[in-house]
Amino acid sequence: MISGKEIYDVIAATFPLYVPVFLGYASVRWWKLFTPDQCKGISRLSAFIVLPLFSFDFLSRINPFELNCRFLAADALSKAIIAVLLAVWAKFTRKGSYSWSITGFSLSGLTNMLVMGVPLLRAMYGEEGLEIAVQAYMLQCIGWMMALLLVLEVRKATNRLQVSPRVVPHGDSHVVSIDEDDGRKEGAESEGSLVLKVMKLAWLKVAVNPRTYASVFGLAWAFVSNR
Repeated sequence: MISGKEIYDVIAATFPLYVPVFLGYASVRWWKLFTPDQCKGISRLSAFIVLPLFSFDFLSRINPFELNCRFLAADALSKAIIAVLLAVWAKFTRKGSYSWSITGFSLSGLTNMLVMGVPLLRAMYGEEGLEIAVQAYMLQCIGWMMALLLVLEVRKATNRLQVSPRVVPHGDSHVVSIDEDDGRKEGAESEGSLVLKVMKLAWLKVAVNPRTYASVFGLAWAFVSNR
């Protein structure tokens, strides 16, 4: 049975997190305190500096030698099931879309474990809940977030490097036929190089992402400090 004190602890832990969100929305939507360019600057500051440092701080505090393996396995299995179901939906249904599959996986599988999960689970389960939240965030950063970034960069690189159809000028029928045949040969030859280009661009983008460095360095610090 959930007691009134437990409900109060959860509200007290999560309510302060929603106040800045509401103030940020109101300052842009109604009060017009920030311009769109300023909002972009704030978003870039959060993405490239605040969140990576926040991630490093939390990951460096865990003890990687005392992980809850059963919980991490259950978390990984649940996300894998979600990914498989979304892939099947995108592949075999009429309304399926890989872009919407990526969005659906982000919303259903990649929860806001760091900002919301830590205070929420700490209020519900104490220090044990805090450890579980940090461990889940570690797996999300090192595994699922990197995989999601890679998929997003592959999609962007594919759209950028997609070969446009050749425009053949009007003329004799045999000239058009030769042009089309050459286009097919060039398309077949360039397919392999296009895949390599896409993967190279995607891996480079993931490698230079600040959250990648923060996650790897934070986990390395945790291994060294708890050795």
